[in-house]
Amino acid sequence: MPIITHAYPRAALVGNPSDGYFGKTIALVFSNFRAEVTLTESPTLEIIPNNRDKLVFASIGQLIEDVRNYGYYGGIRLLKASVKRFYEYCTQESIPIDNRNFTIRYDSTIPHRLGLAGSSAIITACMRGLMQFFEVTIPKPQLANLILSVEKDELQIEAGLQDRVAQVYQGLVYMDFDRTIIERQGHGTYVPIDITRCSSFFVGSTHLKSDGKYNRHFPKIDYSGGQPFLTSHCRL
Repeated sequence: MPIITHAYPRAALVGNPSDGYFGKTIALVFSNFRAEVTLTESPTLEIIPNNRDKLVFASIGQLIEDVRNYGYYGGIRLLKASVKRFYEYCTQESIPIDNRNFTIRYDSTIPHRLGLAGSSAIITACMRGLMQFFEVTIPKPQLANLILSVEKDELQIEAGLQDRVAQVYQGLVYMDFDRTIIERQGHGTYVPIDITRCSSFFVGSTHLKSDGKYNRHFPKIDYSGGQPFLTSHCRL
């Protein structure tokens, strides 16, 4: 029987993007859109491409439109990197997994390149599928770290913990990424908030799309280099 798992887009409410600078944030996930991963046992390990991974086009115009919608990278690399990091985590933590193979595919209705953590949602859904398939339990704080490592360490994509924490815990979450806390326990302090006590949220978007790594690239460099304005203002 197929294993089907989901993860949802993230909307940042307060503090974004101070999760990359040891700050505090509040974020939530919402279920209007979702990433879905389907995993079934099979004789060989196979990753099925999604429509956004296609390499055959009817024309140059169709290729250009595909790039405008999805950029130059699809989701295959996200799944491959997720499987690799999951296996490495289990090996490092001495968690036994059997030798069964599987076929894995993904789909996503999350609007692409609008800052809704669509890539992270695919990875999160993939990790949930792998955990269920191999009957492995990973504590939520460590799972968020593992998901981040897929993008940041494996794929060299600039990213912070906020998206992954919100998608792992789901709902509305307060996050404190204080440096001393992270150095002491290996992760931040995460507190789920009862969203039913909050007013309704409206999430809007623009038609302008961007590659998120460029938006954060230069501030990250300045912060890492000790630029006084950023180091003094990027925390709550």
